[in-house]
Amino acid sequence: MPINSFENYPMSWKPQKSDLEKPYYLSIAACLEKDILNGTLAENTKLPPQRELADFLDLNLSTITRAYKLCELKGLLYAVTGKGTFVSPGVSVQDTFLDKNTPVIEMGMIKPFYECNQSILCAAKTILNNTDNIHLFEYSNPFGTKKQVKAALKWLHHFGISATKDTVLLTAGAQNALSVVLISLFKAGDKIAVDTFTYTNFKGLANFLHIQLISIEADEFGMSPDALLQTCKNTEVKGIYLMPTCSNPTSIFMPVSRRQEIADIASQFHLMLIEDDIYSFLAPNEVKSFFSILPEQTIHICSISKSLCAGLRVAFLVFPSKYRETLVTGMLNINLKTVSLNGEIVAELIDSGTAFNIVHQKKALAQKRNYIFKSVFDVPEYDNIARFFYWLSLPKHLTSEETELLALRRGIHILGSHRFAMQSKQKSSYIRVSIVSPHTEDDLRKGLLILKSIFENNTVNFFV
Repeated sequence: MPINSFENYPMSWKPQKSDLEKPYYLSIAACLEKDILNGTLAENTKLPPQRELADFLDLNLSTITRAYKLCELKGLLYAVTGKGTFVSPGVSVQDTFLDKNTPVIEMGMIKPFYECNQSILCAAKTILNNTDNIHLFEYSNPFGTKKQVKAALKWLHHFGISATKDTVLLTAGAQNALSVVLISLFKAGDKIAVDTFTYTNFKGLANFLHIQLISIEADEFGMSPDALLQTCKNTEVKGIYLMPTCSNPTSIFMPVSRRQEIADIASQFHLMLIEDDIYSFLAPNEVKSFFSILPEQTIHICSISKSLCAGLRVAFLVFPSKYRETLVTGMLNINLKTVSLNGEIVAELIDSGTAFNIVHQKKALAQKRNYIFKSVFDVPEYDNIARFFYWLSLPKHLTSEETELLALRRGIHILGSHRFAMQSKQKSSYIRVSIVSPHTEDDLRKGLLILKSIFENNTVNFFV
């Protein structure tokens, strides 16, 4: 309807409450966006007054207000004082967040210092210049060659993991390792205890395999032993999934004492403990892994995507010897094999010592960025870990969904806690902020200051 026509008219948009899910304001916003983008609501159409739509859906007025504001932030709607809210022109053919040419400071995706990839390229050239390596382009050992397994053992030993050639397999990244573990050692209906906020890829994989995840409360040191113990007493739990070193997304580092408490409970209830330790290279040398504490019940996954190179897609899967045949069968059945060339490049990096130099370089770069982060945000000091990302609690007037959108409107990409939450209703909201992804330290500082200004604004301004 043209903007110059403001007389009373039937409701122009009538979503059905039966199609909505909680939280209703997000569901309403999603439905509204869909109908605008597919052309159901034409540009300059006047939307129903908020109170009228609230009455129609039998919802609180504030629910409709929040839904409209979210769509206004995306540029889908505009308001005319005293006249109402209208569909913005041209939105059905454009990006509803930012123009693709608009520079965005990346603080959502965790990019592990791509400037270190020059060393990866040199190792790859060494491998490719050796004509004897032509066999790497043939079908080969899907679990890693003797040389590759030997290099994996050297790498794992450096980080305190005592494995043997019979208790380690090479996999095509951590996600594939998790797939092999869940498919081989768990079945549909099994229950696995996880943190309140959990790595999204693990959530998706478990859901796909119909494995039930049980949320366990946590504190500043990770999963609560008391909460886990109570759950194990009341529920038949088969396993625990943890990221003990800089857990994704909360960035919590689990100290030795907490690891021992969790391991004791796992031992008591005969639970399989899945240790996804992608950031183990950031931990102090004296910190023991779960595999070292409870070797007969722990599956340890050590991906090199953050420590060395994300593009090679290699991870080391360490396990009790009794599971080897089952895991090998699982890998063969689902055809998740490591690319031989990738495994050989990783072996070259480890054998030459370059891999350890890369880790040292990345930790130094991360430390500098941690200093910048702490100069902007005051965070509790529990340890001296040089984190790749931080988990920030939001002011009460902001939700994680709103903060994501507000930040994107200001040119910052972050991820909100709703993406990682095990439950739809959260007591508090957070955002995960990657400090290693911005191109420069100046970009990082700029992005952090913008986020801080959003936090400190007591009113949510959707027209910044």
